[in-house]
Parts: sequence; C-alpha cells; structure tokens
Amino acid sequence: MRLLLRWVISALAIFVAVQIVPGLEVDASDSSALVLYALMAVLLGLANAFIRPLLVLLTCPLQMMTLGLFALVTNAVTFWLAGWAARTWLDVPFHVEGFLAALLGSIVVSVVSTLLGLFVRD
Repeated sequence: MRLLLRWVISALAIFVAVQIVPGLEVDASDSSALVLYALMAVLLGLANAFIRPLLVLLTCPLQMMTLGLFALVTNAVTFWLAGWAARTWLDVPFHVEGFLAALLGSIVVSVVSTLLGLFVRD
C-alpha cells in the first residue's frame, strides 16, 4: 500500500512540475495523461534506484567540495535521463528541454513529493 501511495505522490509531483516549469512538455490527450504521469513516476523511481547511486558514487569528490550542492546536478541528470529514456525507448510523449528544465523540474518534483509525503503516515 505504501509503494502505491508513493507512486501516486510521484505522479502528482511530476504533473505539478510539468505545469510550472517551462521546458517540460507532455504531448498527450487528457485520457492518456494519467497513464503517462504514472509511467513517468515509475521510470523516475527506477532511475533514482539504479542510476542515481552510480552518479553519486562517481561524483563523490564534487559532492564533498560543494558541501552537497552538487546533488542538485545529480538529481537533474537523473530526471533528464528518465525523460530521455521515456521518449527514446518507450515512445512516451514526455520531453525535457535542456539542463535548466531538468534542474528546475527535479527541484519541483522533490519539493512537491516532500510536501505531499508529509500528509502520508508510514
């Protein structure tokens, strides 16, 4: 049940990011938008589970030199890779237009997920 709830929270956070951040585009009709955001939440979760730890390990010296601020860049790259994989491999109409859109999108998704997660009991 907890996994399903976190999945819904991630999908809502991605929806909010698409509405707020210029450069994040979804080319879907209203009927397929729910499926698209749910699929993007799964892809972002997989990218965070498998790719992000590798990126954190490779950029550990930069993380230490910047006192952890490089984590924003790591999150942006993970977000961009999830969008790229969705568009390239799965033909999902989700487009991240550049690094700045990925950076802002990852920040918005993190903040919204945290805020929505505050209302969910473990």
